[in-house]
Amino acid sequence: MRIGILAQASRREKVVSWAWVGEHLDDVWSRTVEHVQLTVVALAIGFVISLGLSLLALRYRVTYAPITWVASVLYTIPSLALFGLLIPLTGLGFWTAEIALVSYTILIFVRNIVAGIDGVPAAVIEAADGMGYTRFRRLWSVELPLALPTIVAGVRIAAVTVIGLVTVAAFVGNGGYGAFILDGLDRNFSTPVVLGAGLSVLFATTVDASLALVQYLLTPWARRRGAS
Repeated sequence: MRIGILAQASRREKVVSWAWVGEHLDDVWSRTVEHVQLTVVALAIGFVISLGLSLLALRYRVTYAPITWVASVLYTIPSLALFGLLIPLTGLGFWTAEIALVSYTILIFVRNIVAGIDGVPAAVIEAADGMGYTRFRRLWSVELPLALPTIVAGVRIAAVTVIGLVTVAAFVGNGGYGAFILDGLDRNFSTPVVLGAGLSVLFATTVDASLALVQYLLTPWARRRGAS
């Protein structure tokens, strides 16, 4: 009897069963693909929408406050509540998750894009105008490249935010690593919970470090300015 109790206690204390992880490597791979897909699609769609809204706000300044107000409202809605509101409209599935995930990126992207372009020195803009640049050419050749550090900083924040929220999307049937967490909670089994949480943290850390490297490589002028 005592031996049985000790064995049961030992099983409870074992937080991660590596044997279980080894038996579910195919599931880990499929959930990794799903997590990456959900993240990339959300960031891509969110950035395109936000870029359009940012250009509108830069062209017509009166629109900036309403745009950021609506984006702020979307950003402050708890993720589970937003998923719950979307399910009656779009059902369970990929696009329900994406609509929610995209909505959380817009405020971050718009603020950083507008702040980055507003931060371009006036002397640089005047020089571009003096060289005969059109508004469009000045934007894409001068302003956006100089705004890259601020824009990429926004992408990093949005990426980490989305990666974390993808786990919550498991409640609508598409959650990447969140599926492990939900499965573990349902069965009171700690291994998939730890696995899903650990992989999510590892993914977010890797993406953030990669984007920081991209920012470093794409902005050599910022490095020279810092060195001087």
